[in-house]
Amino acid sequence: MPWIIGTAGHIDHGKTSLIKALTGQDTDRLKEEKERGISIDLGFAYLDLPDGTRAGIVDVPGHERFIRNMLAGAHGIDLVLFTVAADDGIMPQTEEHVDIVHFLRVRRAIFVVTKTDLVSEDRVQEVTDDIGALMAGTHLADSAVVPFSFRTGRGLERLRSQIFLTLQSSDKPRPTGYFRLPVDRAFVLPGHGLVVTGTAIAGEIAVGDRVRCLPGDQPFHVRSIHVHHEPVEKATWGQRIALNLRGQERASVARGHVICHEGITQTSDRFDACVEVRLTATDGLASHQRIRVHVGTAERLGKIILLGRRDKAGPGSSVYCQIAVSEPVLALRGDHFIVRDETGQRTLGGGVVIDAFAAKHKRRDPNLEARLAALHRADRQALVNAFLGESGELVVSMNHLQQSLNLTEEELRGWLEQAGMVRVFTFDGATFCAAEGRCRRVEETLVDGLRGFHAAHPLAPGMDMEEARGALPGQIPARIFRALIEPLEANRVVVRDGHLLRLPGHRIQLGEEGRVLVEKICSLLGSTPLTPPVLKDIEKDLGVGRARLAEVMRAMEREGSIVRVAADLFFLRGCIDRVKDDLSRHLSRVGDITPGAFRDLLGTTRKYAIPLLEYLDREGVTIRVGEVRRLRPPSVRGKA
Repeated sequence: MPWIIGTAGHIDHGKTSLIKALTGQDTDRLKEEKERGISIDLGFAYLDLPDGTRAGIVDVPGHERFIRNMLAGAHGIDLVLFTVAADDGIMPQTEEHVDIVHFLRVRRAIFVVTKTDLVSEDRVQEVTDDIGALMAGTHLADSAVVPFSFRTGRGLERLRSQIFLTLQSSDKPRPTGYFRLPVDRAFVLPGHGLVVTGTAIAGEIAVGDRVRCLPGDQPFHVRSIHVHHEPVEKATWGQRIALNLRGQERASVARGHVICHEGITQTSDRFDACVEVRLTATDGLASHQRIRVHVGTAERLGKIILLGRRDKAGPGSSVYCQIAVSEPVLALRGDHFIVRDETGQRTLGGGVVIDAFAAKHKRRDPNLEARLAALHRADRQALVNAFLGESGELVVSMNHLQQSLNLTEEELRGWLEQAGMVRVFTFDGATFCAAEGRCRRVEETLVDGLRGFHAAHPLAPGMDMEEARGALPGQIPARIFRALIEPLEANRVVVRDGHLLRLPGHRIQLGEEGRVLVEKICSLLGSTPLTPPVLKDIEKDLGVGRARLAEVMRAMEREGSIVRVAADLFFLRGCIDRVKDDLSRHLSRVGDITPGAFRDLLGTTRKYAIPLLEYLDREGVTIRVGEVRRLRPPSVRGKA
């Protein structure tokens, strides 16, 4: 099991000396740190455990001016060694570090009372009691307290044993999601190129893997990996890792970036969260207050918007909120973060990301807090359905869903199998998901729409597919719409005829008034079959509105009683059949015919002869050669 040990505590309370005593390694690496005798930036070491494993160590600065550096190393800690100097006792930074550890949900701690050689045993006990009082009621209340002296070595072996015992008796679940390494250092090593270090918070990495750097979307290949200064082929979550990366010649990587699996593509500038306000934050948190957000190794200016009916959250309270940051950050569901005031002087609280890619909300939405609470605490099935149901789109890409839930594709597919009630679509190699309930509601809306269309248009054979899609709620892509229709077709819920949709039981119904109109149309067309009236003349003669007349004539055309030769020109079917027969016999004898000869053959006018010839060309009866028509050869005619 990989472990990360971190330090915490007030400045000059012996954190770095403690690590040096445990490991023999000096974590103060900067010249200024050695000259001033205080830690300014993060320091790193490792501790060999009795079972042969190594735990990574992150030593953080304790000075209030360097809290931002402390926070960059505080993520991913499994066990915190909390130093309290026996002579000073509990100090302001002690309390702030305790709150930070609490907000980051570090569950294991050992409190080390340092500098015991400078005070009496009564004072050591007094400080021990003060630590107990400070931790009362917290999840660190039962943490071991070990008196220690760097000078005399007092408590060192007991501390070693306590560290191993605490880790050995602990368990931690494997984090979900792809590989992520928040970068705490990035530098160019001569002869090797770019090197980044950090604590991996999820996933695994191997030499040769392709990764990306977010924000910025810079691609890299992993050239080599080191864990505790030793080369390895693979590394995993919970380890301190150094990656030698090959990529862009002038790559820009720094603290605050994240090296991650290439399957992670999205960053966020707005996320929903649950925030707990620090008890000592006497002014609480106000909606739209300017803040600094620390997540992973990143620090961002931002704004907090309280959701629901509250404009302010008091000390010690928890509140659902949306946090908008000034620059994109890679923060995923379940990530913990710290909130500080805009000036970076005071820690105000901490929270957990609920929805990393949230849209803007209406603050006064009465159901908003309940929805966020459900997302915060939901089980797998409820989470999947909630993220699918809350999406503005019917379908969500598998990639977006897995990032929203902070899962790998394999983990997400396992969740989907357990959750059920999820419909999966695949197009061009991309996979999309939709909540089964939403799909069914869309299907019900479609069927109701077709039923209403048939009632309003009894002479129409069906509803145009694009019209049907446009009538559905939301913007449903055409290919998703077609995928929804396929099972409905298979189950005979709807019938598709070309580009039209209809219900299986739908039949064109003319009604008595419609049948009378059909007879009148046939009479008009039959009175001068080779010189029939055009559509506007029929409309005028029968005194029928254009829309109603067009509807009836489309029904007659579909039934085959009339034929549309041009946009507004119709002939009776029997007339067209006779024209085809007469022309075919004529061409069989003479070989070809001009438009004028065709006009004379039929005894009609050019106004009708030309549209008829063009119709016969389209139908594959004739073929135009120059100015004459000939019979289309049978083999070609069959292909027309």
